[in-house]
Order: sequence, then structure tokens, then C-alpha cells
Amino acid sequence: MPDDRNVYGTELEPCCTDPMTGFLRDGCCRRVDSDRGRHELCAVMTEEFLRFSRAQGNDLLTPQPALEFPGLEPGDRWCLCLARWLEAEAADCAPPVVLEATHEAVLRDVDPDLLRDHEYDAGDDADSGTV
Repeated sequence: MPDDRNVYGTELEPCCTDPMTGFLRDGCCRRVDSDRGRHELCAVMTEEFLRFSRAQGNDLLTPQPALEFPGLEPGDRWCLCLARWLEAEAADCAPPVVLEATHEAVLRDVDPDLLRDHEYDAGDDADSGTV
């Protein structure tokens, strides 16, 4: 899938391999026709978003060993369902977005300025003590 591009139109960078993310569990937020959830947006988890997602019926906090899902913690990167990120944005709790690892397909549904408003800044990690 070397033709995968990010929102900048450059090569799609991996979102995360520890924990392994992406619809294909290859670390990338690729556009996959069979992925009805559109796991195309790479986000950095926050406590607020994880609580919001659990309240919406998608518990990303609790490990699910049978599904090889370790559970997520604040600071983890994860390929999110586009619709869930948009719900969180409307509820004012959208997690930051790693634009280099977010597939260009999200631009069909999300204004680029909105994505830039939520752009992840690695400098925030130094301030918060997370990696």
C-alpha cells in the first residue's frame, strides 16, 4: 500500500506499533474499503476522550486479551473511527491528531482547518511528562 497518503499529500506515516493499531493492525491508519468504521485518523489518546468513548459504548480503556487488545492509556496513539472523532469534537473532547499519520481520505469529511486546530504538538509531551 505504498500509495497511501496523509492529509499533507505525502507518504502516510505509521501511527503506532505499540500498541499495534490500524484496521489491518499494521500500525497505519489506512483507507480500507471493507473498514466501515473508517479507522483513518491517528489520534493521541487523552483521559477525557477515553472516558467519552467508553460512555458512547466503545471502551478503549479495558484490555481485551481474547481480541489481542491491550487497552489504551493517555498518550497512546490509535487509529480512530472518523465518526467517533467527529462526535468527540462536537462534544469538545476530541483528542489531538497526528496529521502525518492521518489518511488523506478524512479530508472528504473534515475541513483541513478543523484538523489543524486539533494538530498534535509533540512539545506538549515534555510539558505533561508523557511520552
